[in-house]
Amino acid sequence: MLNTVIITCAITGNFATREHNPAVPITPEEITDSALGAAEAGSAIVHLHVRDPITAMPSMELEYYREVVERIRAKNPRLIVNLTTGPGAAFVPSEADPRIAGLGTTLTIPERRVEHVRILKPDICSLDLNTMIFGKGIVINTPSTIRRMASVIREADVMPEIELFDSGDVALCADLVRDGMLSTSPLRCVSWA
Repeated sequence: MLNTVIITCAITGNFATREHNPAVPITPEEITDSALGAAEAGSAIVHLHVRDPITAMPSMELEYYREVVERIRAKNPRLIVNLTTGPGAAFVPSEADPRIAGLGTTLTIPERRVEHVRILKPDICSLDLNTMIFGKGIVINTPSTIRRMASVIREADVMPEIELFDSGDVALCADLVRDGMLSTSPLRCVSWA
């Protein structure tokens, strides 16, 4: 049996800042350079989030994603690009009334969360199947949200990277496969060799 190791490098993550690590890349050019450096060091896949170059905060801006993806593909078309679909799911309750969104909430419609995937058609994109505590709030991924995102991802012919965190996620994944939202056959392989 052939053993294969696939290394994925998450270039920025969703919340890391330069206060956490001064080397966190912020601009599209820095993110691209870090992704290409990861590939040179042995990474086959890069998982990408983008940042606003002025504020350094996580962004959902299509043009930042476009610039990073185009720069990577121009210099290393064999590097597998995995775009996040996590942003747009955060809910931080306000201190005065927890039913109302507070500072830091990014909650938006599912189609907005996968717009960059639909347009840029990366090799892979993440698809989280859970709701979880993250930072000072929660990340909300309801079954209907996941189904709507999975539909856009499938129509774009992009391979979802299914992120499972507990047994409920496994059950939801099985439902999505059974319903035809996620395909297991034929398996598509992204090749970098």
